[in-house]
Amino acid sequence: METQTKVKNSTGQLFVVATPIGNLEDMTFRAIKTLQKVAKIAAEDTRTSRVLLRHFKINTPMIACHEHNEKEVADTILELLNQGQDIALISDAGTPLINDPGFRLVQHISQAGVRIVPLPGACSPMVALCAAGLASDRFSYLGFFPRSGRAKTEALRFIEGQRHTLIFLESPKRIVKTLKTLEPLCINRDLCVARELTKLYEEFIRGSCETLLAHFAAHAPRGEMVLLIGPCNTPMVVDDAMIFRVAATPLMLALAPSAKAREVAKVLDVARARVYDVLMAKDGQGVDP
Repeated sequence: METQTKVKNSTGQLFVVATPIGNLEDMTFRAIKTLQKVAKIAAEDTRTSRVLLRHFKINTPMIACHEHNEKEVADTILELLNQGQDIALISDAGTPLINDPGFRLVQHISQAGVRIVPLPGACSPMVALCAAGLASDRFSYLGFFPRSGRAKTEALRFIEGQRHTLIFLESPKRIVKTLKTLEPLCINRDLCVARELTKLYEEFIRGSCETLLAHFAAHAPRGEMVLLIGPCNTPMVVDDAMIFRVAATPLMLALAPSAKAREVAKVLDVARARVYDVLMAKDGQGVDP
């Protein structure tokens, strides 16, 4: 039988408060009221948060709570909550815990049986999804696209097997490299790069990997970005050239012939035997696929 943790009545409450990701007018009335009345605010960066709090005339004292001290600060905050004080958790922008610190704190507080109250608000992955024009009935949020190594390999393998929208964060310095990496796996998918969300130069760039790469060749990438990859949604004619193209990606080149045929077949949704025969035929001619 499933049991629920009994919430202590004599303790304070931890409020997880979303803040604007760009446009300060996205701050909710409830968030302002909560941040004004709590005893202390646990902030990812007190210097950044001070600008926000000053704008809304919030004078509540702050505690630094970031990825390097979160475990230790969690004990301090639990002690304050046990004294009956209400505490709010905020990140630099957006919803805490969504690619921001806060998980260890929330886990520690929840295990202690203290009430946690989430206040909804801005969240860049959700804001991007709402206007991307991609399927939104099913999606996966995966944080920042991995830069290299095993994490990158696993991410690429995950992408190739999915048939729903995938959401990543990406930096303007890496977006072109990431799109080039994804291009062979996204032949039959629409993508969207959402940048500078809720800000003056907000922009949504939609289309194929090729279209997006052409855009960034003509316009230098700038601003914080969300990258969305749509599901395969149209029939695709797979010819030998397409098989060779997918097989030539770094992810595939490292595989043995049989494994390579299996992975390429999965990406293109064709029979493994056909892919294997095509690749072996070309190898027989002395040309690497």
